[in-house]
Amino acid sequence: MQNLILIGYMGSGKTSVGKLLSKKIRYNFIDTDYLIEKNEEMTIPEIFKIFGEKYFRNRENRLIFQLAKKKLKIA
Repeated sequence: MQNLILIGYMGSGKTSVGKLLSKKIRYNFIDTDYLIEKNEEMTIPEIFKIFGEKYFRNRENRLIFQLAKKKLKIA
């Protein structure tokens, strides 16, 4: 099973497209922003303001690798 990861600028529609695409191709949809917000107990803008973009990108990268190791389909 292969993973599919959508990347792009903030607000470019990755979540919207990911949800539609995952239904169409029968993949699980995982929103990494949602998971990070849940785990950090703050919003993405709050994370950027308090810890900076580098912290967020590192957190995002670690999460994607953790999910990929579980062989989940990511959209």
